[in-house]
Amino acid sequence: MKTLPALLHATFVAGVLLISGCGGGAPADPPAVTLPASPSNPSSSAWRGTLTVSCGGVAVDAVIDKPQGLEFDALVVYHGSVGRDSLVPAAADDTLGIFRSLLSDASTMLMVSVAYPEENLLMGDNLRQAEAALLWVKNVAAQQLGVKIRHVFLGGHSQGGYLVTRLNTLHPTRGVIANAPGPLDLVYRCGLEEQGTVQPSAVCTRLRETYGRTSTNPGAYAARSLRSFTSGHTSDILFVQGLEDSPIQLYSWPAFVRDIAACGDCRTAAFLEVPGAGHPALFESALARDAFRSFLQQRR
Repeated sequence: MKTLPALLHATFVAGVLLISGCGGGAPADPPAVTLPASPSNPSSSAWRGTLTVSCGGVAVDAVIDKPQGLEFDALVVYHGSVGRDSLVPAAADDTLGIFRSLLSDASTMLMVSVAYPEENLLMGDNLRQAEAALLWVKNVAAQQLGVKIRHVFLGGHSQGGYLVTRLNTLHPTRGVIANAPGPLDLVYRCGLEEQGTVQPSAVCTRLRETYGRTSTNPGAYAARSLRSFTSGHTSDILFVQGLEDSPIQLYSWPAFVRDIAACGDCRTAAFLEVPGAGHPALFESALARDAFRSFLQQRR
């Protein structure tokens, strides 16, 4: 595992200011959080609630589900696209539940579901909040929650899969699971919208308002596509893809797999393609569920 620097540094990736440190471990005086109501010993008790967590001056809400006990592995999960930020709290809560349902022993993992924003943001700009939550879990959460965290895993679905894949190029964890991560190729996807081949989306509309059309500024779209983040992966990663997903996703999927497989500076990447399953393959396929459990168990 890489050691985070003692000082806060920042870097720009695709126009997004990223945090690359959060005090090099739990700070002496972390900002206070108010824990949900619990029995007399909040450290060992089980509880579930939403906290506002922060790292490097970036704050984001997170739904936290802490089982009974004091020592856990942590699974940090990221929801798929919902369009409006008013829908994000419910999406984060639901995502925590569906990921927890995949676990063979849910009582052994601390769950953190990140309620990252997306409304009125360019694709990828919410990486700041996604990263802040991860760094909070890695460096601050144990002290604030009064527990010991052994290993940290990441899981994400759709846009959440996009975020955890990008996070894997920035910070090491024990392992990452990405279901139907995307958008894989915004040049292709937004180009289809410009041609009137598919219905317009908020994602491409915002990009076009900022950068112009794909035909005149393809580089700006490519820089935010997941295909631009297929090197430098710091931890083992499992990609799950249903083979009955949308034609746009499946068109770019083979090239994405080739790019990841060709990476010379990445940890192990595994690909599970699920026949007969759609976009939520990880959550509707017993094959995918078993692969998810095996991936975690081999690294705990």
